Amino acid sequence: MEFNGYAREHGGYGIRNHVLVICSVNCASGVAQAINRALPEVVPVINGYGCGSSGHDTVVMLRTLAGIANNPNVAAVLVIGLGCEGLGAEHLANSIKGKTVECLVIQRDGGSAATTKRGIELAGRFLSLARGQKRVPVPITKLVVGLECGGSDAFSGISANPAVGAAADLLVEAGATTILAETTEMIGTAHILRRRAATPELGEQIEKLVNNQEKKVRHALGEWAGMVITPGNIEGGLSSITEKSLGCIEKGGTTPINEIVGYACRPVQHGLVIMDTPGYDIDSMAGLAAGGAHIILFTTGRGTPAGFPAVPVIKVCSNSTTFKNMPGDIDVNAGTIIEENKSIEQVGQEIYKLMIRVANGELTCAEKNLSIPFNYLKEGPTF
Repeated sequence: MEFNGYAREHGGYGIRNHVLVICSVNCASGVAQAINRALPEVVPVINGYGCGSSGHDTVVMLRTLAGIANNPNVAAVLVIGLGCEGLGAEHLANSIKGKTVECLVIQRDGGSAATTKRGIELAGRFLSLARGQKRVPVPITKLVVGLECGGSDAFSGISANPAVGAAADLLVEAGATTILAETTEMIGTAHILRRRAATPELGEQIEKLVNNQEKKVRHALGEWAGMVITPGNIEGGLSSITEKSLGCIEKGGTTPINEIVGYACRPVQHGLVIMDTPGYDIDSMAGLAAGGAHIILFTTGRGTPAGFPAVPVIKVCSNSTTFKNMPGDIDVNAGTIIEENKSIEQVGQEIYKLMIRVANGELTCAEKNLSIPFNYLKEGPTF
């Protein structure tokens, strides 16, 4: 099985050919947004911070922003900085490898108006170069797919999540890589995930990862720790994080877990991988994108329009009511497993085939709607 993608300098392949405009600090967001208004084809990545963070958070911020810029779906990057921020624009630009990169600094390059004008010129040139690049055949073994779960309902664990799991198994069988995210939404299932590890040592690491996350939740929420799920999840019919987790881990399918990676870090192994991300969808997707995911499969029972910059997000809904209530936001209706007696394997095949079409250029609903919210993991205080 192959898809048609864009060859990158360092040997990777992208399924999109985006030009990104990334702020190193929120103070520079006005210039990035002005460039995007002039050139709607560019993809803005608006950093909400860039200053006032702890050392750990600054490291995570750099790794995430640089990881998204280094995502294979990106052809070129324009970094916009202010000039006095904690995360220097030039430092961020120097962390982007194997792509066309330019850096503008507002305090150095003549202020907002002059920086915007120069940014439009540079981004326009990048777009022209990107348009000239042609797709080439790529083996599916190069594909990396993130697995994400949004607001769930009582059907998520029996329709959308296992259907995505069936698609994930097909990907792994073909030699691709899948990344199961959201450590918070593994709480209560450490013993199950441990048994699925490729080695006993990895099993111990998985159990420790999940149990440590549970300790963090208990420390933060005390007696309410078992309810670390959103009100929408509860309204959808779930009673606890463990109940949600039992459905969430179904997205990983049935293959062995081969590796654990940190937030926004790239896997080394193929097959099924766990990434340590939070449960908040937007933060979690940032980790997956920075980790090199070409596509994100996103299950939802409650419904959400959220996509992500530069990475196509395929929405898989657990029930037909939500699918019908949000026309144009959901790509696959897994509610047919319940209402039309389709098998999990049938819907898994449907998702798999859609992924290949998306890899070849078909747009997802979130891409058509230009829904690209961005945020990333921040754990410490803002100073």
